[in-house]
Amino acid sequence: MDSLQRLHLILSATKFTRTLPAELQKGLLPLLSSPVEQLQLLSSAVLRETLPLSGEELNYTQEDVLQLNSHTAALLLSQAGSRADLSSLCAQLLRSLESRQSDGPTHSLMQTLPILNTIITHSPECLTEDHLTLLSKKIVDWLRYASITQGGGASSGGFFTGPRSRQPVPTAELDGTVSGDFFTVLCVGQGFTDDQWMNVYSFSMLRHWLLTYHSVPSGSTIADADDRSEVDGSVVSMVSATSSSSRLLPPKERLREKAFQYCLRLIEQSDRSECVCETRGKKTLCLVEAVCILDCVCVEDTSLVYRTFPCVKALFGRLSSDLTFARVLLPIAQFYLNHGEMATVDCESVWKLVFGRFPAELFNSPFLAHELLRFLRLNLESLQLRVPEYTRSFPNLLKFLAWDSPAVVDDFVDLLPSLVTAETAVELLHTMLDLPCLSATLLLQLRSTCSPISEPGGRGLLSLDAFRSASLRGLFLYLLRTEAGSGDTIDRLSTLHELLAEAADWPRVVQCAQTVPVLLHIFFSAVVTIADEKLSAHLILVMLERSSLLLNIPTYIKEIHRVFSCHLLRLCKLRPSLVVDQSHELLEFAGTTANVYSKEEIYTHVVWALGEYLSVSSDSRCSVRLITSCFEALEAVLFEITSSAPPPGAACPVPRVITTLMSALAKLASRSHDLIPRVSLFLSKLRTVTRGGSVAWCTDEEDLVAIVMRGEELWSLLKTPGVAQSVLTPPPHVTTPQWHRDTNLSMPLQLRTLTSLTHTQ
Repeated sequence: MDSLQRLHLILSATKFTRTLPAELQKGLLPLLSSPVEQLQLLSSAVLRETLPLSGEELNYTQEDVLQLNSHTAALLLSQAGSRADLSSLCAQLLRSLESRQSDGPTHSLMQTLPILNTIITHSPECLTEDHLTLLSKKIVDWLRYASITQGGGASSGGFFTGPRSRQPVPTAELDGTVSGDFFTVLCVGQGFTDDQWMNVYSFSMLRHWLLTYHSVPSGSTIADADDRSEVDGSVVSMVSATSSSSRLLPPKERLREKAFQYCLRLIEQSDRSECVCETRGKKTLCLVEAVCILDCVCVEDTSLVYRTFPCVKALFGRLSSDLTFARVLLPIAQFYLNHGEMATVDCESVWKLVFGRFPAELFNSPFLAHELLRFLRLNLESLQLRVPEYTRSFPNLLKFLAWDSPAVVDDFVDLLPSLVTAETAVELLHTMLDLPCLSATLLLQLRSTCSPISEPGGRGLLSLDAFRSASLRGLFLYLLRTEAGSGDTIDRLSTLHELLAEAADWPRVVQCAQTVPVLLHIFFSAVVTIADEKLSAHLILVMLERSSLLLNIPTYIKEIHRVFSCHLLRLCKLRPSLVVDQSHELLEFAGTTANVYSKEEIYTHVVWALGEYLSVSSDSRCSVRLITSCFEALEAVLFEITSSAPPPGAACPVPRVITTLMSALAKLASRSHDLIPRVSLFLSKLRTVTRGGSVAWCTDEEDLVAIVMRGEELWSLLKTPGVAQSVLTPPPHVTTPQWHRDTNLSMPLQLRTLTSLTHTQ
């Protein structure tokens, strides 16, 4: 073993051609069938690192199929050089399935089905029509006609239990009663016969076999279709388990019928109470597989839908009250989604469970989160068209994201655009901004059922006390709502943020806050495709309002402001008339000096939008009075921040804010020439003040020089109002393309020349 480990390391690390002497390769091949599994594993790993074996050696291993194991199979599959090699391997494996127990060990037969399953996964076309027919017949035999007596020499009991007194003991159901029908994977016994093990193996690969069946070229497709039309009428009840009509079916239809009967029997067996608690997990897994197989066969043959639905509906009614069977209920929901419309069945109770109780009560189950979100992604189009509960359930679905953001963020990247509609967009935006609060609330919900949690110093969690308080309970219940439509947001958001202030550094809350900006970009990218002017205006108001109503996580607030500034500008570019429509709110925001210091990112973009789109060319409703009021509001802010030091605890205003304010004032003045003297006076004073050295509102000398230079450029332009208007507010045919930014044209040179001519030294 030590030598094999060293050899494997050498082959894995070498940069040279990975070949072994033929004698050494021949010596390694017998180790594949060694009784010591470590030797099987190491020899297979070594041979897989080398170049494919020669034809003679490969044939040797294929012919030794009676000693087949998983490691030998891995080697054969890795070194199959072509589809012909795989077809040859399949032929030998299928021939081995026809051998009886006396011909060789049954262990090799049990290895054969998993290997064939692997081949189907990677190369289904290597199976011929004869292969398909043979394997379908064998699977039918194993599924339906396995023995019903226990294997392994089980005794019937009694005082005299010698070898001669051993009698065949029938298999039992989950509740201990004797099996009254054919053997399935849920039958119980002290031991199992070889054909019973093959029954289990066949059931485990049955769904995959059915799903890939039609991907294999079939020479009898038309004939099969004709046969189906002749025999469908004869299959009218479940009594056809052993009827002659079932035996007359073609191989594909016969396998489908036997799979259908097998799954119905599994569902019937699962209704029995198990004697051993350990079998509950086994029963759950078998039900999942059974419902998935029923869904598969009903997709292939819609006539089975009416025979299947009563059984599936009864199973749902039996399990829906017990969320420990949530793993089974999701395949049932898939069945309802695929076939409910055809069978005209009411699916409302299914969707209430899937979109209601699942996220609300099992949000902290990683497996359910993965399965449910995968179900949503795979059926996104159908859910949007046929399940109205889907888009209304986003407050509930987002609980998965709030609880474990890193694990499910990729799923929500795909799902989020489908949740954005004209009716849900505003509430969805509020909900996404409150996701860190929801994350903290979910933690408090779980902790409230436990003993009071205290910090190391002995101080209890104030947020937990608030969660338990009856007067504040409504704030948390709104976050925990299961369906949209109860209002876009709540009035006391600031109170909620104060109550959850101590949660700002909880790991789950921090992770959730890091996810929100990414999803907001996706949200706005989706909303611009459906938003009309009214919705766009509403979203702008929400962004202005919520910029000051966020959970106090500094990095989170900064990132949200960056996202808001980007998409507020995008909305204004798409619909410039929004600036006139929302001029009152935008001016109120831009006229608040405190926003310069606390929201410089979004403030800068609001000021830029006002200066850029508050013009007659963007909206004919724009009046001189509106331009003047905007000018006065921005002028007051600019004068205030450049004539005094920043407030205590605040940093100096960002230079970009000041230059954007100056540019906006110059643009507005170029559209109303009466305002030009006021701008020129301010810019000249700015130049005079800065000559004296540093100023209180800008401590960096380079930033101050850049601000003064920008002021001089604007001052020079405003000396010739006609030129200023054409440069600061160019007509559309000039801005597209933007000639003044193209260094290959003369416009930049003309601007620099004009500046030098009008500038007094």
